[in-house]
Amino acid sequence: MGGTDPAGPVLDRDEVDRALARLGAEHEAIETSLLALQDHAGRRLLEGAELTGVTRERWATTEASITLLWTYFDAYTGALRTAREIRARRRWSSREDLVELTELLRGEAVTVAGAATATANVPGPHGGAGRLSESFSLAALVDRMNELYATSLDMVVAADAVWSALPARIDLLAAELQRTRRLAHSVGVRPGEHPAGDDLERITRTLTRLREDVVFDPLAFWVPAQGSSAPGGGRPDTTVYDREARALEEVRREIDAVLGVRQDAEQRLIKLRDLLSRADRTLAEARTARGEVLAKIAATEVPVVSGPPTVLQEQLATAAEFRRQAQWHRLSPLLDSLEQKAEDELLRARESLTAVTAPLAVRAELRGRLDAYKAKVARHGLAEDPLLVERYDAARRMLWSAPCDLRVAEQAVLRYQRAVAELLGSARVPPQGGPQDGDGRGES
Repeated sequence: MGGTDPAGPVLDRDEVDRALARLGAEHEAIETSLLALQDHAGRRLLEGAELTGVTRERWATTEASITLLWTYFDAYTGALRTAREIRARRRWSSREDLVELTELLRGEAVTVAGAATATANVPGPHGGAGRLSESFSLAALVDRMNELYATSLDMVVAADAVWSALPARIDLLAAELQRTRRLAHSVGVRPGEHPAGDDLERITRTLTRLREDVVFDPLAFWVPAQGSSAPGGGRPDTTVYDREARALEEVRREIDAVLGVRQDAEQRLIKLRDLLSRADRTLAEARTARGEVLAKIAATEVPVVSGPPTVLQEQLATAAEFRRQAQWHRLSPLLDSLEQKAEDELLRARESLTAVTAPLAVRAELRGRLDAYKAKVARHGLAEDPLLVERYDAARRMLWSAPCDLRVAEQAVLRYQRAVAELLGSARVPPQGGPQDGDGRGES
């Protein structure tokens, strides 16, 4: 940032005029920027805010830098005014005027008190703070002002961006949180009684603390853009806000589920009662059928039919009580569990009935097979064959007597089948199943 070598060439009148025009344009641009910074909403907020943390530290430095900026600008203005006055002395500047202007425009002719630099914590171009004064060329002074302006504007813009983005969003989320809390309370979701109630309390505390932190220390929530040198390059850090917004959305979904329970609880309870009633009736039918099987079928293991589980009826009564007390948050998981258990219980009852009546189904199948072969024999004109009549009658007596020994009866049916096959010239009769006619009854 050195000035012009005093032994260097002296500027001519045209060079002086061009330099003054350029410096005048720079002066106007710098003044416009400084006035915009002075009126920036973020700077006014910082000036009147109670700051903490990194924001307080940076604002103290930035505030001193802004003060120094105006000091530099005043010195720059004074030097430019002096140069214009010298140039205005004569239409055709003298050699002495041109030398003076050259020194003023190129040399380190602008002096700023060292106390101002020290106050701003900004080291001078030729050493640290603490010097009685600092000398600059106009070009070096412009560079210094640009540097201070960029760092000051960066801090102001960053704080303003955080304040513009986060508090309003936090307030909107807090309002939604309050609506969700009221809705949760109406369906019995309260802290200490339901996890969602505890989540709402935690979100409330976090948002309250987050808003205070953002208001007092906005720069703690600023993420600078990587590789960007432009003032204000970056974005507000919304990590905590986004996390709590997602958590609130999850709570809302859970509350909506509880509301759904409140709306259709009665229909679900009616369906549950119906399922359990059907299961009970099916088990009662299975117990009745078991008695019939034991009376009609011999030498067969018939499974025992258990009674309906009383615990499901107790849980159903508890669910009804939850509904009467509007404890929807407790009713919801209980209904979900009961619906699955009731479906399982009905399936178990049906399986019990199937298992108990299996011997009767076997007997019915044997009866049907015996009659199918008898019909086949009749179509072939062998109904009066003594051997077939004897074996048919033996098998029929066994199948239509009580109790029926299924194993003995099945052997009798197989003997009748073999006899039919021998008479009809069949090479082989399957050990089970009826004759396979084209009409489903037999084949000639």
